[in-house]
Amino acid sequence: MTRVLLAAVLLAVSGCSGAGSPPPMPEPPSVPDIHSHARPAEARVTHVSLNLEADFPKRLLRGTATLTVARTPQARTLVLDTQGLRIERVFDQDQHPLPFALRPAEPVLGQALDITLSEAVERVTVQYQTSQDAAALQWLTPAQTSGKSQPYLYSQGQAILTRSWIPTQDSPGIRQTYDARITVPTPLKAVMAAEMLAPGGRDAGQGRRTFEFRMEHAIPPYLIALAVGDLSFRELGPRTGVYTEPAMLESAASELVDLEKMITAAEALGGPYRWGRYDVLVLPPSFPFGGMENPRLTFATPTILAGDRSLVSLLAHELAHSWSGNLVSNATWGDFWLNEGVTTYFENRIMEALYGADRAAMLAVLGRGELARAMQDLPAADTRLQIDLKGRDPDDGMTAVPYEKGAALFHTIEQAVGRDRFDPWLRGYFNRHAFTSITTGQFVTDLQQQLLRGDTALEARLDLQPWLTQPGLPPTAVVPSSPALAEVESEARRFGAGAAAGTLQTAAWSTQQWQHFLEQLRTARLAPAQMRDLDTTLALAASGNSEILFAWLRVAIARQYDPALPAVERFLSSQGRRKFLKPLYEDLMQTPWGQPIARRVYSQARPSYHSVSSGTIDTIVE
Repeated sequence: MTRVLLAAVLLAVSGCSGAGSPPPMPEPPSVPDIHSHARPAEARVTHVSLNLEADFPKRLLRGTATLTVARTPQARTLVLDTQGLRIERVFDQDQHPLPFALRPAEPVLGQALDITLSEAVERVTVQYQTSQDAAALQWLTPAQTSGKSQPYLYSQGQAILTRSWIPTQDSPGIRQTYDARITVPTPLKAVMAAEMLAPGGRDAGQGRRTFEFRMEHAIPPYLIALAVGDLSFRELGPRTGVYTEPAMLESAASELVDLEKMITAAEALGGPYRWGRYDVLVLPPSFPFGGMENPRLTFATPTILAGDRSLVSLLAHELAHSWSGNLVSNATWGDFWLNEGVTTYFENRIMEALYGADRAAMLAVLGRGELARAMQDLPAADTRLQIDLKGRDPDDGMTAVPYEKGAALFHTIEQAVGRDRFDPWLRGYFNRHAFTSITTGQFVTDLQQQLLRGDTALEARLDLQPWLTQPGLPPTAVVPSSPALAEVESEARRFGAGAAAGTLQTAAWSTQQWQHFLEQLRTARLAPAQMRDLDTTLALAASGNSEILFAWLRVAIARQYDPALPAVERFLSSQGRRKFLKPLYEDLMQTPWGQPIARRVYSQARPSYHSVSSGTIDTIVE
């Protein structure tokens, strides 16, 4: 979508609740989205206005979604994406009923909702309710929260789960503005990834309060996000703060104290932050991801609260998405690397600016190791940046490849041209494509026109096609190195050769060094006595750092070390982050020793996991 057309659309929808001419038809996405039923070239949603009430006893949302529609003169059908929604009625801006039909459900894609449009239709209101098992929504009982006194609800829309709670055109290439009125029981607070118009809410009677929100920038639907719970807020800076349950507020505020500095560091590379505020919501432990970059309000797992700010690179990553992913988005899920590869590179630059080159180098080496391990396990076709997801869930493409191979490409380009040339191009890239969704082809064109500029020798040296369309990592990729991790490898070899754990030089190790040390040991041949020495001397099972504990548990499972089983069970039962769950369950299921453990723990823990995690683990634990 061009910026001129986008401005016209935003101007038209800024007063969407009143009468007026329909917005002009935006340019359709440059390529079809195979993960959406929508036909945006004919009729396209440009704004969503939600009026929903959260029913906690029944575990559903009910209300209306009013959609502003840009359409061609000939368009007579608006096609929306839905999944499990109960559609009660559909009407236009004059309250006239509109004919509608739900097509049969399709695997992955859900149901298309076809709405018949008359010539005069400008806005379409869908009255509906979600299902109790809506894939995007997790309803938590009070017992599943930190405070243990109030229930909790949160949404997770990426990749194509927004259609399970909002009837809209659920494609990253169909950007939409939105506003919302969310009514909840009075003790609870609603927050959204948008500007909060009434922070305290408004009395809605009958023990309820209504919270109002507005997002004036057009965003992909997967970034529309909602949470409801017993929430407190702490301001961290002029434009930053943290929401979480009262019991976690002090620890969360302490851990995230550098948020304002992160924004300043990010602006130095990406240009001005364009979203107003940057707040973080620290969610209950069941959240399936490390973080989700919902604009203005990142959703984050409590597993980042290590007590020493050693895991804040995750917040640097989610903040970087404010430029790469939110400001400039992938147009389809086959272009997902444009979101994550750019962001992973950007994250590393933020960490370098704030915490030094040594820490950034360690993170890059760890990321490269994660990529190498992922590529060993993935089909060759899935190690390309441009992945073919036809007939597949886009979640299948969310591996280390788009993150780390994409970042490696950016590090390689940076080294080839130098930062004096690379950094202005990157900032210009964000400016040229601001508030649009682009394809890999558009990215390549921008790179050729704005950075390479006809330098055929440089273009040949970079040779983008192997990166994009061929499996594996090209030999031209920059290889990261870290002297601090090389020292760790030396200590790991010394321990493997028989040195006592108490003699290891670990006193000054960072989280990243501990991660690397334990990864070296995971494939080492360790005797039972060595495992006991590690366990008793270093007390790794008692670590409050989720990354260190996770790495130790993988070592313990690989050695079938029974004394670690209580820690394995506690960890799998106390948090739902898929990054941790998937490898641990896979490790357990590889041996007759681990299989009954995995099945027993999963049968008990599954109800506490979000559908994003349980959907993955269901395919592992059989």
